[in-house]
Amino acid sequence: MSITVLRPTDQRPRDRRTNPRASNEGGLAASLRGLLPWPWEAWPTEARLLLGLVGLWCALGVLVLASASWWVAEREMGDGAYYLKRQLIWMAASWGLLLLGVRIPLRRWLHLAPLALLVGCLLVAATLVVGSTVNGASRWLVLGPLQLQPSELVKPFVVLQGAALFAHWRRIGLDQKLLWLGVFGLLILMILKQPNLSTAALTGLLLWLMALAAGLGLPLLLGAATAGGLLGAASITLNTYQRLRVVSFLDPWRDAQGDGYQLVQSLLAIGSGGVFGEGFGLSTQKLQYLPIQSTDFIFAVFAEEFGFVGSVALLLFLLLFGFVGLRVALSCRSNQQRLVAMGCTTLLVGQSILNIAVASGAMPTTGLPLPMISYGGNSLMASLLICGLLIRCALESGGLVPISRVSRRRRPVPAR
Repeated sequence: MSITVLRPTDQRPRDRRTNPRASNEGGLAASLRGLLPWPWEAWPTEARLLLGLVGLWCALGVLVLASASWWVAEREMGDGAYYLKRQLIWMAASWGLLLLGVRIPLRRWLHLAPLALLVGCLLVAATLVVGSTVNGASRWLVLGPLQLQPSELVKPFVVLQGAALFAHWRRIGLDQKLLWLGVFGLLILMILKQPNLSTAALTGLLLWLMALAAGLGLPLLLGAATAGGLLGAASITLNTYQRLRVVSFLDPWRDAQGDGYQLVQSLLAIGSGGVFGEGFGLSTQKLQYLPIQSTDFIFAVFAEEFGFVGSVALLLFLLLFGFVGLRVALSCRSNQQRLVAMGCTTLLVGQSILNIAVASGAMPTTGLPLPMISYGGNSLMASLLICGLLIRCALESGGLVPISRVSRRRRPVPAR
């Protein structure tokens, strides 16, 4: 028995060909669907949450950077939006990388990781020979109008190759273990040589935590931690500027106009914010009192304008992002996926907390940017690619398969 449902004549849908608005909406929806590997309705909750949180994180970064950089850009470049416009260009390119991270299967990224990591090591080595030196550190390669910071760009591939190594630790030979441990060790030493103690320490800590999550033996982990601590202590002892940073961290007010100036101005900015802040755009410390207010110490400007309440809200946001990322890691179907998700989450949230700790005087001054908020294209591109990889882990952990493998059958249309 067939049932026919009759539509009243006044409720028939309009012909899309005669409705330009419907046609435009359909084209826009089709374009958006074309950017995603699966229909939005099929995405797991964690993947949707992560994409929304990343979008919110980037929007916050644009607003904070606009406020932090406007006065300095107007004074130095004659255009208050100079740094903001450049950041928006980098952000558009970085979102392209995020979409690549979401669309390309994780196994392909893992196959690419060894070569990309080796190329990254070569680029880091090149900074020691032909790198551009700024404030005594050779961290950049200048290619025409572009300034590349290989130690930032290599971070996603450190996560990928670290996951591949530690996930198969018990199944690979000693030669493979020594090879990749040697590559990681050489990379950290070269970053330390630039010198860039903060990035070297972050890279070492990231790999150590991934090894811990993979269940490597306690003697190996203790040995690695001891070696890392000794290496960091040696770097601080041999590099005068690092030693002065530690001394100024212990008592910045002793030389408030000298070595402690940066931290003192940051603390003044944070303290000036009070409970609710001075208001968006109303920071006074950014008026060339606080150095590098658009990059490493942008959190101080944020805290001055949004106060204690805004700072706590930012920390809760990072906590939420970390919670969702760890849920993704726990739901992954393979150890390799789990380590990638854990590494991506640890890198983004951990670097953010370290940056905030430095700006608030809880750690010695370092050169770590605040992901997706600090000015800089290298950090932005690396961070959003890492976000794309994390979202890809969430999609694959939800059991989705590439859309090309799904038969695209048209739904049967009932006879009228």
